[in-house]
Amino acid sequence: MSINTTVIYGSARRARQGLKAARFVVNKLEDRGHTVTLIDSEAHELPMLDRMYKEYDEGEAPEAMETIASALRSADGFVVVAAEYNHSIPAALKNLLDHFQKEYLYKPSAIVTYSAGPFGGVRALVNLRAILAELGTPSIPSAFPVSMVGRSFDDDGNATDESYDKRIVRFLDEYEWYAHALKHARVAEACGSDIPTQQAMCRGA
Repeated sequence: MSINTTVIYGSARRARQGLKAARFVVNKLEDRGHTVTLIDSEAHELPMLDRMYKEYDEGEAPEAMETIASALRSADGFVVVAAEYNHSIPAALKNLLDHFQKEYLYKPSAIVTYSAGPFGGVRALVNLRAILAELGTPSIPSAFPVSMVGRSFDDDGNATDESYDKRIVRFLDEYEWYAHALKHARVAEACGSDIPTQQAMCRGA
């Protein structure tokens, strides 16, 4: 089965260096044959959370919310790219994640953290794992910390440190295992369902 992956990146700071890491992940997933969508919080500018997507009547949600919801629904899994702000994740990323709920269910996530210094944002990792589990997209055991993010990739997402090209392989191997396993389970459930939307998923598998 082919894999559709949504890469989620959230930061509102000027001269955002983490976008380089997000583009690196997109490039590597595409090299492996994934269909990839990058969701960047700055491109959609969601308001601070007031009403979740599910709280709107069908067709009434803002366009930006509909666009993100569509990408999340069609995904087989997610790679979340997060900076570390004061031992946690950026407010822009948390706000983006919290607008949605059922779109994440029964799909795996994988975590990329980054920092401008040597520790790769790993102190945000534990916090983010708890958030993703609560949203229904449990993260894979491995993580991918990125140190010195500003000089580890160029603006197009190419690694300037070849060690990242090597390290990403095992990380994405593991993510793909979980993405395939959970997709098989979702398709099997859909094929035994009499719900029209589930039947459509079965036919499209």
